[in-house]
Amino acid sequence: MTSRRPDSFEGLGYRGREDPSFSGGYSGRSFNNSSGSDLQHWVTTPPDIPGSRNLHFDDRTPQFETAPAPPGAADEAQSATPPSEQLNRFAGFGIGLASLFTENVLAHPCIVFRRQCQVNYHARCYHLSPLTSISVMYNVTKTQGPKALWKGMGSTFVVQGVTLGTEGIISECTPLPRELSHKWNPKQVVGHLVLKGLTYVVAMPFYSASLIETVQSEIIRDNPGILDCVKEGIGRVMGMGVPHSKRLLPLLNLVFPTVLHGVLHYVISSSVQRLVLYLLQRRNNGSPKHSSPDSQTNAVQSMLDAYFPELMASFAASLCADVLLFPLETVLHRLHIQGTRTIIDNTDLGFEVLPINTQYEGMRDCINSIRREEGTMGFYKGFGSIVVQYSLHAAVLQITKMIYSTLLRNT
Repeated sequence: MTSRRPDSFEGLGYRGREDPSFSGGYSGRSFNNSSGSDLQHWVTTPPDIPGSRNLHFDDRTPQFETAPAPPGAADEAQSATPPSEQLNRFAGFGIGLASLFTENVLAHPCIVFRRQCQVNYHARCYHLSPLTSISVMYNVTKTQGPKALWKGMGSTFVVQGVTLGTEGIISECTPLPRELSHKWNPKQVVGHLVLKGLTYVVAMPFYSASLIETVQSEIIRDNPGILDCVKEGIGRVMGMGVPHSKRLLPLLNLVFPTVLHGVLHYVISSSVQRLVLYLLQRRNNGSPKHSSPDSQTNAVQSMLDAYFPELMASFAASLCADVLLFPLETVLHRLHIQGTRTIIDNTDLGFEVLPINTQYEGMRDCINSIRREEGTMGFYKGFGSIVVQYSLHAAVLQITKMIYSTLLRNT
């Protein structure tokens, strides 16, 4: 690691009051029973550390050659700041918050119904269209109440917290890199993917408990607490807690499909996000800049170009990863739910409940059984809910963009 100490700083060399460049900005001070010469070796200026005061390498701290600003100048400068700059400070936060709210809250009913369709091997209706998905979701809400499609939302946040915490702890205790720099090498990429895989292994039992909470029917479901996901996950690791049937697969049999799905989802989403962000930035930089008398329109467009490319790249990345890995996710959810004595809603009509009584021996047997009994489209049960989910997300992004543009023009 390169030292951040500049060449001109020797650690013990202090500049006293005899330095004219230093004495220009400070007036003398008197102390009782002490002369100025006795205190010269205590007078010092802070070193020029790159990174402080927004300095860069080879920059030097100004030696206070300018006269101090008159009182009240800071207040006048603050009052002279245009309101649009104050609005821009909160623009990125507001837009990102709207996107996160859509991904984790508004889209949760679609995630619940999608998982129920994936684990329902009895279903005759595959819900490949968003219209049939919306119809059954409405029936479930009408029969069981609004809470029927919002169940398990707290456990999903717990799983995300466990994943982030585990990744941070492992990266601090091991040399595995948590992020990749621009100048990466194959060794760093492999270490980064190993870190992701270990994180998914640790979070696997909690993900399984969260999956059960999201697909369990509201009719026979108790009101679990937020931390029940953690308790159920630890109980499954220790072999304690709610009794399961003999068809329950050991956690070791779930490691490979869980890590495979998690790592592939991360690789696909990261690659697509960087590609889309690169294309959007290249298009914005390559577009001709016409000098228009309407400077307000140009300012609005520049602000939109600063915030929305990352959101659009993240949106496209999640969409591509979820669509490409939908068959693997169906297999993964069926393996996790097997033997847990879970009762789900009947996704054909939405008025009944059904038990899950599968007998898969592993990942390969699950793939062969789905292909043989349900056909190739059996891997895509509930695909219409993904269409609804990302259509809703795109609508929220567009509405947020329109509101933001209107606020900027009015300001």
